[in-house]
Amino acid sequence: MENLPSVRHLRHLIALADHGHFSRAADAVFVTQSTLSASIKELENILEAALVDRSKRTVVLTPLGVETVERARKLIAEFEELARAVRTTRQPLCGTLRLGAIPTISPFLLPRVLPDLRRTYRQLKLYLVEDQTARLVEALHHGQLDILLLALPYDCGAVESVVLFDDPLVAALPSWHPLVSQKQIKTESLGDDLLLLKDGHCLRDHALAACNLPGRHTEVFEATSLSTLVQMVDNGLGTTLLPLLAVEAGLLNGTDLVTRPLQAGAASRKIGLVWRKGTGRHDEFALFADELMKHRQPQPS
Repeated sequence: MENLPSVRHLRHLIALADHGHFSRAADAVFVTQSTLSASIKELENILEAALVDRSKRTVVLTPLGVETVERARKLIAEFEELARAVRTTRQPLCGTLRLGAIPTISPFLLPRVLPDLRRTYRQLKLYLVEDQTARLVEALHHGQLDILLLALPYDCGAVESVVLFDDPLVAALPSWHPLVSQKQIKTESLGDDLLLLKDGHCLRDHALAACNLPGRHTEVFEATSLSTLVQMVDNGLGTTLLPLLAVEAGLLNGTDLVTRPLQAGAASRKIGLVWRKGTGRHDEFALFADELMKHRQPQPS
């Protein structure tokens, strides 16, 4: 029978790759440095290949070592998912669920969702990671996250997804702005004073698409969060587009800003859940989606 690596071997190799130091990697997986070093050497013997370049003063993985780490991440994710899938056949939404969410959604939706979710599913351990979409998608495919709460459309690769609800964009204006007198705003009316989030935030892309400005890179100011963006507009530096989800959650409280809907069908984003294609936890994730949809924001009349 062929001698194969164990989960322990793979976890130790991943820890070494993540920490770049034998001592720190050993601490991360709760073993001694000598145990970790022996485990890596044993893995190399099993695979009959060098994974770590020991001629260097610092830890450097060989090209084959880097490839092995990527494969190991996927294998560990599959092992973990197998265990969770079996547990969920006994009880839905129990055990660990690692949720990634973008910062233009999570603070405005999750605070309303999580209390009821915890009361209903007391065995659920929900861990939240907030980051930009591209990094969350990468973490999902590496098995570091189980499910993502994103604004769609976005190219996430080989995934399954479910749309929870539409989230229209609205114009946010200083109270003295000439466009305040209009009941609906034409996107072409939002000109050179339009302020947006920095590159990397998908809300920026949705706003640019709404205004037909896909190549715009001329802002004097760019914000890294919606709250900063709102303060910039409230101080008279320009106008912006905001998701209705955030506005109805109180983003504009304490400001003098006024919102106006855009022309019918002008712009919106879809709030959705995304997970790896072919997962054995499909039914569990669909149930989680149902729980989130119970707390969807009302649509504008």
